[in-house]
Amino acid sequence: MNNTPSPVSASFSGYQKVVVGMLAFLQFAVILDFMLMSPLGAVIMPSLDVSPAQFGTVVSAYAFAAGVSGLLTAGFADRFDRKKLLLTFYTGFIIGTAWCGLATSFGSLLMARIVTGLFGGVIGSVVLAIATDLFAPQLRGRVMGFIQTAFAASQVLGIPIGIYLSNQWNWHVPFLALVVIGVIGGLLIAFYMKPVAEHLKIPQEHSAFEHLRNTVVEPRYLMSFIAVLFLATGGFMLMPFSSAFTVNNLGISLHDLPIIYLVTGIATIFVGPLVGKAADTFGKMRVFFVGTAITIASVVVYTHLPVTTLVVVIVVNVVLFIGIFSRMIPFQALMTQVPVQTQRGSFNAINASISQLAGGLASLVAGHIVQQGADGRIHHYEIAGYVVVASSLLACFLLWRVQRGITAHAAAASTAAA
Repeated sequence: MNNTPSPVSASFSGYQKVVVGMLAFLQFAVILDFMLMSPLGAVIMPSLDVSPAQFGTVVSAYAFAAGVSGLLTAGFADRFDRKKLLLTFYTGFIIGTAWCGLATSFGSLLMARIVTGLFGGVIGSVVLAIATDLFAPQLRGRVMGFIQTAFAASQVLGIPIGIYLSNQWNWHVPFLALVVIGVIGGLLIAFYMKPVAEHLKIPQEHSAFEHLRNTVVEPRYLMSFIAVLFLATGGFMLMPFSSAFTVNNLGISLHDLPIIYLVTGIATIFVGPLVGKAADTFGKMRVFFVGTAITIASVVVYTHLPVTTLVVVIVVNVVLFIGIFSRMIPFQALMTQVPVQTQRGSFNAINASISQLAGGLASLVAGHIVQQGADGRIHHYEIAGYVVVASSLLACFLLWRVQRGITAHAAAASTAAA
């Protein structure tokens, strides 16, 4: 059965609405698993007797494992029913998360994060491929808007609840709770989602390696891969040190830190779908440019803030994340228009791999730029902010080139069809 909507479809069917909800849940589970490590670090380090350097290795291990996994699976990403592929990697992700919850040493936790990254890092690319297959281009901005609210939901629900469970029992409990919820979500997808296999009807290369090579060397995709590189670099430069900067430089207490996550998450839950609708209505590039302008202004203000009040920090964070979402949602929606149907899985897997590897490298570079004084204050954070500004401007130029390529390819295809 063909679940792909007709090109003129402008609204969601009942089945599509449920699918969007399930895909958003998967993103919520994967993002929450990744984000839980940082706030639980203060508990995990003394519990397992690991140093900050070792804990940093544990955190970055997920990103690097996810990056390697994306490259290894890209050649096979379009050779199976996308639903089966999704459930396979999701099962591995659940096993890795359960392993995290049962880890009792640095070595076991490190291996658990590697396994979780190997499987979890591919899920996002499969989700994007499914969304591209099931939704027409004029709906994808709204689809990405809803899916990206998973990030905000993880802040509003996941992180505060995870910290609460850790405080009530121990740091293992949040991961085990995520496993229970994740299994329920996986079963719903297994029994309700229809197969996503229309791409298998189109002839493909016999060799998985050839399929990967053809995707990598496709000139039309190169600019997209470079754009992803700089977009991810900007995002990961500030994130690892944001809480330390907020507490030690801005004078916000640890007790008030969850309030910032909570309010910012609530705001972005409402903003995400609106940004997606705006991208479909006014154009994805226009919304991306506006989001970039907001992000740049917010980054400059945030990284130069003196000791200030909780209200000011919340406002700046909310505006910053509105800018970030106003970039990510139209960017992802635009990326869905780049690959042909038979290369969507491999294209998204490579993009996800580049994003994860760039994020890991950006975090390492930021660690060399940013320094922490004896009093706990973070120094040179504004330099990392300038790097984000530069990478954001470059990403604008690259995405503009991507948009031109999409338009030219569509015109050539239309001419050939005529």
